[in-house]
Amino acid sequence: MNFQQRVDALVHFAPKLGELADKEAILMQASSQNAWFTKEEVKRSLNAWKGQLTRENILQWLTPYAIPDKQMDSRTAIIMAGNIPLVGLHDLLCVLVCGGHALVKLSSEDAVLMKKAIELLIDSGFMGQISISEERMPKDFTKVIATGSNNTNRYFEYYFKDKPSLLRRNRNSVAVLSGKESPEDYLLLGSEIFAYFGLGCRSVSKLYVPEGFDFVPFFEGIEAYNPIFHHHKYANNYTYHKAIFLLNLTKHYDNGFLLVKQDERMASPLGCLFYQHYENINGVEIDLKNRAEEVQCVVSSIQKEGWLPLGAAQQPELWDYADGVDTLTFLLS
Repeated sequence: MNFQQRVDALVHFAPKLGELADKEAILMQASSQNAWFTKEEVKRSLNAWKGQLTRENILQWLTPYAIPDKQMDSRTAIIMAGNIPLVGLHDLLCVLVCGGHALVKLSSEDAVLMKKAIELLIDSGFMGQISISEERMPKDFTKVIATGSNNTNRYFEYYFKDKPSLLRRNRNSVAVLSGKESPEDYLLLGSEIFAYFGLGCRSVSKLYVPEGFDFVPFFEGIEAYNPIFHHHKYANNYTYHKAIFLLNLTKHYDNGFLLVKQDERMASPLGCLFYQHYENINGVEIDLKNRAEEVQCVVSSIQKEGWLPLGAAQQPELWDYADGVDTLTFLLS
């Protein structure tokens, strides 16, 4: 396919992918494979992708690049994560729009949805550009994109040391609060914390709050997310960490479905949220700059360059690349 045909194929793919949100059998299969993939969270992902893959968005995304019109003679291995539904789809689309061949290693946590998405991509026109590796990844590839934990990444660094590689580690997102947020702001912040149960790298796991910050309006603003406690795995995590905090006499706040604890670490456990006090915004900016490799994105009601408004973290655009590394530039270089 030439470049225009690839764009057309993506446009045709979008509504087909969106239709999966109405396929009860697919939703049940995905949830059976991964209990975190509830119908609501799978639909969230499917609808987000359907909304992003418009012709206008795709052209806005791709126009700045010198993408070849002809197919590329390259095979890119993609080792996918499975923490949230279709988390590996963006990498796959990047390879396809460049005209390359994608050699995909699926996560066992997200095989149902990704296999279905790949079927729809092939049906939309990308026949011959995608292979799924069921066993050990063959070595006849030219580049590799791999996403995993910090521990897994050490293995990736060794195994792919002789290949051009784009390797991703654990990252988390943070929110910087002024203490002047409205109930609507806190409702938006709740979506950043609880979407996908907080399992995504764009999920807020830590708050920066001013000295003397009042948590009561915050808890009142996120009360609408109380039903998350009805999910058994989330409830188990919350209950476990609550018991640990109580046994260790650890000071914390508790609203019945979220534990909030003062801690300088970025990554908080499921069912928990860390917070850190600050005296001035400049200090926050310096701390975030020093820990940039730990942070995926920053949301805030305070306007700063590079910070997103509350509610935007879980709605990335096609040109918002994981870890801030331009995947298309990597593939085209």
